[in-house]
Amino acid sequence: MDVHGRDLRYFLAVAEELHFTRAAERLYVSQPSLSKQIRALERQLGAPLFDRDRQGVALTDVGTALLPHARAVLAAWEEAAGAVREARAARDTTLVIGMSTSPGRGGLLPAIRSRLTEHHPGARLRLRQVGWDDPTAGLADGSSDVAFVWLPLADADRYRWVVVATEPRLVALPETHPLAGRERIAFTELLDEPFLALPEGTPELRDYWLATEARGGRPPRIGAVVASTDETYEALVGGLGVCLVATGNAPLVARDGVVTRPVDGVSTARFALAWRSTDTRPLTQACARAAAEVVAATS
Repeated sequence: MDVHGRDLRYFLAVAEELHFTRAAERLYVSQPSLSKQIRALERQLGAPLFDRDRQGVALTDVGTALLPHARAVLAAWEEAAGAVREARAARDTTLVIGMSTSPGRGGLLPAIRSRLTEHHPGARLRLRQVGWDDPTAGLADGSSDVAFVWLPLADADRYRWVVVATEPRLVALPETHPLAGRERIAFTELLDEPFLALPEGTPELRDYWLATEARGGRPPRIGAVVASTDETYEALVGGLGVCLVATGNAPLVARDGVVTRPVDGVSTARFALAWRSTDTRPLTQACARAAAEVVAATS
């Protein structure tokens, strides 16, 4: 037996007014429509809820039994509706920002945050760290609203982005490597070196950071697969291979035992703030505009 909340509201209004006309006015419906709805509810319940005579309207025993439960159900629904409204409001004012590594780069994130909150003071930004096995940093599965990512992205039509940094790629290598003493290194000198590679589930970025486009068709040698900054550093120190890194990320791996050097013959890296092309929410679009404004102000 499915009873609609509307039916309970109609019943409650009549029960409290004990007058169909006043109840109809309170509900902003016509009196005949209200009477029809109450009769339908009574048929559904299999018992009369009101005694109607010339003296007025009175609750039956069945109506009296239903009254506290109808009030409880409607109160619970109002509480649930309020919780939904609060959740929707929180969703509309909260932006989840995914990232695989810290954006860094001269205060890029604080600058975007500042411009965004200037126009949306109630906006709340929540940062989440995402592993390197997801090159979209949470955009693909919807766990992030916007994300700092490296281009290229797979399924590029699914996303929009603002390039927030364009940086040369450097090579990171152990300080004991024969090429570590050079000021610059030609990529052709690295073709036979074992390279550290991203996980195989990220083919576009894996190929990009292996610089397959600059290898003239020669397949790379994979020394190890890495899925985090710490794994990269440990693999470099351990002599398992070399790797390309963006200039802005060089300090993350250029620690004790590791150096970075400029590389000739490879393209520059593009770092972007991206979002799903289907996400037209005002806060998402405002964040995109804030990123574009920051780039324009610093270029």
